[in-house]
Amino acid sequence: MVGGPIGRHAYTGRNWFWTPLRVLLAMTLATLALAWVKQSPCLDGNWTGSKQYTHFCYSDTIPLWGIHGLSEGLVPYASAPVEYPVLTGGFMYVANELAGSYNGWSAGSGLLPDLPGVQTYYVVTALLLSLCMLVVTWTTALLSRRRIWDAAMVALSPLLFVHAYTNWDLFVVALAGAGLLAWSRRHPVLAGVLLGLGAAAKFYPLLFLGPLFLLCLRAGRLRDWAVTAGGTLAALAAVNVPVALLYTENWSLFFTLNTTRAADPDSVWNIAIQLGAEFLNPPPAAVPDMPNGPGLLNALTLVCFLVVCVGIAVLALRAELRPRLMQLLFLVVAGFLLTNKVWSPQYSLWLLPLAVLALPRWKPILIWQLTEAVLWVPRLLWYLGQDNNGVKVEWFLFAVIIRDVAVIALMCLVVRDVLRPEHDVVRRGRDLGVDDPAGGVLDGAPDVHVLRSEAGPEERDVVGDAVGGGLADDRSAGLSDHREQ
Repeated sequence: MVGGPIGRHAYTGRNWFWTPLRVLLAMTLATLALAWVKQSPCLDGNWTGSKQYTHFCYSDTIPLWGIHGLSEGLVPYASAPVEYPVLTGGFMYVANELAGSYNGWSAGSGLLPDLPGVQTYYVVTALLLSLCMLVVTWTTALLSRRRIWDAAMVALSPLLFVHAYTNWDLFVVALAGAGLLAWSRRHPVLAGVLLGLGAAAKFYPLLFLGPLFLLCLRAGRLRDWAVTAGGTLAALAAVNVPVALLYTENWSLFFTLNTTRAADPDSVWNIAIQLGAEFLNPPPAAVPDMPNGPGLLNALTLVCFLVVCVGIAVLALRAELRPRLMQLLFLVVAGFLLTNKVWSPQYSLWLLPLAVLALPRWKPILIWQLTEAVLWVPRLLWYLGQDNNGVKVEWFLFAVIIRDVAVIALMCLVVRDVLRPEHDVVRRGRDLGVDDPAGGVLDGAPDVHVLRSEAGPEERDVVGDAVGGGLADDRSAGLSDHREQ
């Protein structure tokens, strides 16, 4: 549908403006414009009649503008507790200051429209998030290298249409993508700093250090990993330590909330609790959370995620051909979301560029994104309540299960591509000679530490040949040594 063989009207250097990257950015703007139209009924903050649910335009940014004291000019952490990491609180503050400046200019000027404070804040927030999304498309396109049109699966995403402005997650996705781009360009210090800044906005970029460690261990490039990990921790500390020392109580709200909260409605743990309530039939008041409170739930989620990480580690070190970085990143983030007790709807944006880069196939990616988009409907109708023509919780839970199955299916396809690289479209077909386009120092590096399987040399030769002779031609010093071992 997008890309493929060179056609009659393909860009071949004659068009001075419409480069593939600019076409992708235009696609992104079109999707964001539709997302903004969807949000338009909720702009003024007047949600009478549960408008945010009936029009499917709910956004956390509007109620939290008042809850966190931004409407009164309070500064996050300094004068008001915030339930988000420090850089996300900083994002809120910058958006509020810009909105306040606009309101000051428009007051009595007669030239600019006077808007409610919350609407100005939401418009500025959406504009900043739109800039972040353009960065996401840009980094995805550059990380794709010769498969630049794969980024169209990000630019035209139904998931983006639904959740672009639901929360502030596009900010961290942009920082994470910039960090991965820096890694692919072999700038480990810059990559670490950007990933650390991303982790200071939302936790998940810290998860990238695990797959990076495994692949650098296998390739004997632990020094590069150490530099990146050091930059990540340094940037994370530089942002958090001053705020933690000056405003300890307000800063710690994020950690307190995440350790004490119950299972999120979108999590598999909530489904287990609901099914337990249905089949065991205890009194409703007896099953608001896991037995023994959130402590047991926290332990279970941690153990399950560690099991997933062990499986990914074995896969990374035993695969005949070293997995691509994006494959492992997608597996670890998807595993985290599936086992975690919190899966807010916008968290799925974390997976968007990773899934496209790990498995650049339109059909499975589009099916998964549609399950994410459709899930938004029963979720909000369940919040609306049956008395207001909403739906029962079973419809919402069924949609969650369908979404989880779609994510697990993507994980299975990625694992299949790792174990049988001839199925990986990045490493076969016209892209012969491609090893790991986003791997940076890992791209084409020979293996040093591998957990050997029982397969003999003949079978390993077959696997290598199935990927394509171009790999051996362009990376002969690396991959041929690996097959001989």
